[in-house]
Amino acid sequence: MDIDLARAWVQAIATAVDQHKDQLTQLDSAIGDADHGVNMHRGFSAVTTALEGVEPDTVGALLVKAGTTLISSVGGASGPLYGGAFRAIGKMLDAPKATPGEFAHALAAGLDSIKKLGAASPGDKTMIDAYAPALASFQQQADAGADLAAAALAAADAAEDGMRATTPLQARKGRASYLGARSVGHQDPGAASTALIFRALAETAVAR
Repeated sequence: MDIDLARAWVQAIATAVDQHKDQLTQLDSAIGDADHGVNMHRGFSAVTTALEGVEPDTVGALLVKAGTTLISSVGGASGPLYGGAFRAIGKMLDAPKATPGEFAHALAAGLDSIKKLGAASPGDKTMIDAYAPALASFQQQADAGADLAAAALAAADAAEDGMRATTPLQARKGRASYLGARSVGHQDPGAASTALIFRALAETAVAR
């Protein structure tokens, strides 16, 4: 992971969110406030604008900037959760480049940030249900000596599996938890946007 790839990743997330914002909103309309797609689109559009003309010295500086922008521009829970995660990832990457192993440790810091802020665990029908398996797959590939593209592809597949696995779960955290058993049968929108983020990372890394 280098600065150019990190920038391309963030731009790819913005593109993916733009393409899928209606789907994210539809998912959120079933068990949330029907604003997840709009909020994510607003946030990553703001990130793209904030990064224009910015020439950071490290991968971390770029991702911290992205995270700070998300926190300040996204409504609902997703701004603090994603913004905090990107800031946590960035703070672990204080160099112009990072190995897959170093990036795995940074992703782990991002997950820890989400857990602390959201007080959620795997199985609670949240974004963690996509993020945790993605991280585990990325870490496994990195430990085996895989390059970033291979690790990111494995992570994206795992995130999408985790996303789909939220459908039969009953929500125990967030707005959806108020619905109780009625949340069963609906895919979690946060898990869906998390899967988009990891797929964007994979596609960007492969393109390099």
